Order: sequence, then structure tokens, then C-alpha cells
Amino acid sequence: MTTADLSLEIGLGLGSNLGDRLAALTTTRQKIGALPETRLLAQSPVYETEPVGVQPAYQHLPFLNAVLIVETRFPLPDFFEACRQIENALGRQRQAADRYAPRVVDIDLLYADGLVQTEGNLRLPHPQCFKRRFVLQPLADVRPELVLPGADAPVRALLARLPEGERVARFAGSW
Repeated sequence: MTTADLSLEIGLGLGSNLGDRLAALTTTRQKIGALPETRLLAQSPVYETEPVGVQPAYQHLPFLNAVLIVETRFPLPDFFEACRQIENALGRQRQAADRYAPRVVDIDLLYADGLVQTEGNLRLPHPQCFKRRFVLQPLADVRPELVLPGADAPVRALLARLPEGERVARFAGSW
């Protein structure tokens, strides 16, 4: 069996807090689903969430967040690059001085099967996914029993352990 014969299940966190946020997420889902040798396995509902870690000037811009689960035969670095190209095509402006600046769309690779990667631009599992309600809630909707590498419990249990406070409200069930 060659690498080309293998497929990966990848969890993607999507976010948008500029423009028509729902349209941005929908277009992102369509573009990811149209990638060669990639198929959409599951999608969470969309949640409206308060911004976390942003500068005070951006606190008034709530996010829409969702999770997609895809299966792909793309090599992981190529899939990561394809996601970055989708972000760029939809108007993502990267600001080195402010990683949490508002964005039309953000695509985070949350996990890729059981892979662990800690070097370079792609870190797996995503280092913030264990702590963020806006990631764990939609992920629990589609993969509640998933145990991420480095976690001591399934996603649903990690979500239940989070302290109250971060606002996450269901925005759209189907999109």
C-alpha cells in the first residue's frame, strides 16, 4: 500500500466575523468539498460565538463557527496549503502583528486522524482546541466520542469540563 492509497479523516474548524459570515462559511464548505480526492463526512450546526483573545476594538464582531469532518487522500501538507488558498481566495488578510484580527474566513485543522505534529505552521491537534468552547461544541456535535491525541477524555467530556463564560449560541442548524 502506498501513501496515495491512504486517506485521512481531518477535522476542520471554520470561523468568520466579517461580512456575510454564513455565506463565507457555506462557500468555504463548498470549496473544501470540491477539493480533489476529498469528501465531506459531517458538518456541525453553526454557532455564533463571542470573540476570544481579540483586541478590545474587535470585541463587537461576533464569530460564526462550525466544524467540518472530511476524508482526503491529499498529503497533509498539500491539504493544509489548499485550505490556506481557500482562505486567501475568500479575502483572508493575514496580519503578522495581530493573529486574531477580524477575518472573512478562518480554517483551522483541528486534527488529522491520530497524528501529532508540533513543528512548523501546522500543529496537530490544534493547540487551542482543548480549551475553546467555540471549537469543542461543534466538534462534539459531529464526533462526541473522539479522543484527540494528548487528551484524556472524549470531546464531549472535554466540553463538559470547560468553565462557563464563553458564549456559544446555535445560529443555524442547516447551512
